[in-house]
Amino acid sequence: MAITPIGPRVLIKPYKQEEKTKGGIFIPDSAKEKKKQGEVIAVGTFEDGKVLPISPGDIILYGGYSQEEVELEKEDYVILEFKNIVAKLN
Repeated sequence: MAITPIGPRVLIKPYKQEEKTKGGIFIPDSAKEKKKQGEVIAVGTFEDGKVLPISPGDIILYGGYSQEEVELEKEDYVILEFKNIVAKLN
């Protein structure tokens, strides 16, 4: 099954959080910071039909709180609005 975002939205696979520090100390869930970094899986288009300036396979940093978490084939994904993308990593 494939998901195609509608409108100026992006489907990403967020990177997993570290379970323990480099020194071997386990980090409890309450102390973990959510990494706001992930890989683009699929992109939508602007309202006028123009292509978004990112493509599948790009690594991005994102912010904001308005995002939808989706589980597809036992994998976690996030759908977020294009305006919440902060940067593309090269």
